[in-house]
Amino acid sequence: MRRRVHGNGLVRPRRAVGGGGLWGRLTIVGVTIKERLHKLVDELSDQEADEALRYIADRRSGTILAAFRDAPDDDEPVTIADEQALAEVDADRRAGVARISFAEIKRRHGQA
Repeated sequence: MRRRVHGNGLVRPRRAVGGGGLWGRLTIVGVTIKERLHKLVDELSDQEADEALRYIADRRSGTILAAFRDAPDDDEPVTIADEQALAEVDADRRAGVARISFAEIKRRHGQA
């Protein structure tokens, strides 16, 4: 199979490895994706590596978390009651009403 090199140095996929289909090994001038990833990981700071590790772990953690991660921010319309509650909070803030922490609300209602 003849590979065609594109202007960006990418090469079309070789035959699929291990049933990889379109996600089979790609090469960039003889370097595999995993080799490129290893090089990039070696260049990360500790903080960047920690963030990357958490990102990858989150992406691989299963369909339930993926459903939450990929869900729209809010798919319900704002109701008149919602708008009234928000207006009440805004009025309280402008009037200088002290905020109450969630822990304090639980304590007051015997759930602490």
